[in-house]
Amino acid sequence: MSIKRRLLLSNIGMVLLPVVLFLVLEMFIGYLLFYPVKGEVDQEDLIFFRSIRIYLLVGVLVLTNGLLTYLVSKSIIKPLLRLKEAANDISRGNLDTKIEVSGKKDELNELAMAFDIMRGRLKEAADIQMQYEKNQKELIASISHDLKTPLTSIKGYIRGISDGVANTPKKMDRYIRTIEKTSDEMESLISELLLYSKLDLPNVPYDMREMDLVSYFDHYLEELRFNLAGQNVSLSLECQPNQSYRVHADRGKLNRVVANIVQNSLKYMNEEKKELMFRLSSKAEEVIVEIRDNGAGVSKDELPYLFDRFYRTDVSRNSATGGTGLGLSIVKKIIEGHGGTIWARGGTGHGLSIWFTLKKGGNDWKES
Repeated sequence: MSIKRRLLLSNIGMVLLPVVLFLVLEMFIGYLLFYPVKGEVDQEDLIFFRSIRIYLLVGVLVLTNGLLTYLVSKSIIKPLLRLKEAANDISRGNLDTKIEVSGKKDELNELAMAFDIMRGRLKEAADIQMQYEKNQKELIASISHDLKTPLTSIKGYIRGISDGVANTPKKMDRYIRTIEKTSDEMESLISELLLYSKLDLPNVPYDMREMDLVSYFDHYLEELRFNLAGQNVSLSLECQPNQSYRVHADRGKLNRVVANIVQNSLKYMNEEKKELMFRLSSKAEEVIVEIRDNGAGVSKDELPYLFDRFYRTDVSRNSATGGTGLGLSIVKKIIEGHGGTIWARGGTGHGLSIWFTLKKGGNDWKES
């Protein structure tokens, strides 16, 4: 019952209840005083009856109005006190206290529900903020660790040059090349970190346009074959004819996704004949993209962590092949920014398959 209706009925009750109760009590007292009397009524009893009626009327008014006021005010004040306590808890930073919501359908119950939803969202925002701060601390620690190693290496080679250890042109050339390579690795790490930080911010702009994935991968593989000429890498694209593969995507960010996955695959393929297979699958509202290699693969225990930042499946192998440990985490953020999902399948010695989805263009998925 709404508060408005409750107050209206209370006001009606303050008028009707005293009248009814007064009449009932008046008849009862009159019956006690005058029913046994036979003949004329005693004037003193009549005067007493008239005088008591006034006190009776006042008593009935006070009793009924007081009782109704108490009941109505209690039904309003009690939920307000609960809200006040909850507000005090929130002001003290306690967001775990759930606000009790009664089954009544009134404005106060709706207010309590809205207040509890607000508390839940504040708690969610606080948890996200705590997780963000924790991630930032982990990120700083990881950056410090990953920058310290190449900096120490550069310092060592520079000290070797200054101390005259590189006393031949061949040694000097090797030292300088090592310093240059290590500097390039640091530059790559910083670039990846900058991109990751941008993608970690809310409301990252995406230049979403409709594009055909078959044409996109045909062009991409043509360029990739040219760049990998002489490296004995087999590239293939599989898709079903008469299917639509038009999606909404940011071409620049999609380039980064595919490039990071391909670089990761090429880095860990040690076979004489390397294979990279691209497969497209058209669904009702999305296109599934699979990029599969014939490399060493990843153990099933490590698959869930493959897209975590700075995660490396093999520390010794990564130290030899290089890499920032951010490539696949950047891929995940970009795909999620497109509203898609990404996952990996494979096993040790069976290669690695990375799958991700992209939403189809508006008219296209409706036709499908």
